[in-house]
Amino acid sequence: MRIFPIGGGARLHLKPLSLGHYGKFFVSGQRYKLIFKYKTIAQCLRLRSTRKAAFTLAEVFLPYYLSPRRIAFTLAEVLITLGIIGVVAAMTLPTLINNSRNRELEAALKKNYSAIQQAFDMYQAKNGERLLPKNIGYNKLKGVIMPYFKVIKDCGAGHEAVSSDPECGMINSSNINNRKSNYKNYNGAILDPALFDDGQFILSDGSIIFIENMADASFAVYISVDVNGAIRPNQYGHDLFTFQLMNDGKILPMGSQETNYTDKNNYCSQRSSYGINGIACTYYALTDKNYWKNLK
Repeated sequence: MRIFPIGGGARLHLKPLSLGHYGKFFVSGQRYKLIFKYKTIAQCLRLRSTRKAAFTLAEVFLPYYLSPRRIAFTLAEVLITLGIIGVVAAMTLPTLINNSRNRELEAALKKNYSAIQQAFDMYQAKNGERLLPKNIGYNKLKGVIMPYFKVIKDCGAGHEAVSSDPECGMINSSNINNRKSNYKNYNGAILDPALFDDGQFILSDGSIIFIENMADASFAVYISVDVNGAIRPNQYGHDLFTFQLMNDGKILPMGSQETNYTDKNNYCSQRSSYGINGIACTYYALTDKNYWKNLK
């Protein structure tokens, strides 16, 4: 038997065995058994001598925990670990899911904005002139511009029996005088479908295009898009966005200074009571780097 001081008043008693070393560890009168992987005491001491003169308490107990006798966690250890994982997941998973969804919606918005601009550019390339609001005529834009999109379904004007085809449109009542919307505005109130009922069609990627082609002296033309189709949330400023065809033929995101709805406090605010609150969020969704991070 050889005795080695290991610090703190403790001593390590080692007795040579055929397959390793067995010893007894004394601390304050308590005895602990341990098994070392070294076949000779010289091997053990030579390894330790290159760094320091004594074992630490953790180093003394480590061989025991690595011993073949300790082959599994206890039930209590497993339950505690699972509990910690569950708490962490409950705290972080909703945020991760929301952030992932918002990144997808942001990418889809940019893609659809590009598709809308390309459609008007292709019309100009084929016909030699730019589409202008005053030259289109009431309720004519859909028939003129739809051939330049990759359309898989024509949903009509948007106020006919939409309830029979849940993939189509915003209005779920066939009675135009009692029409209701299955969409919401930016703060969650039911969205008035009046600005979306002059043409609707579904694109090959599932997006839905809505057209507003006014007949009054303003000649206002709006092109809205639900970037993920019938999939929720179906809400302004989340997956529903509006663009305006300007008098010079440009397509601008609603909320830009030149468009008809620019007041963020009224048209892109959780505190606004306006029925079309969210219509101006398109501009901020495309230009504000914090917009999607803050969107809940």
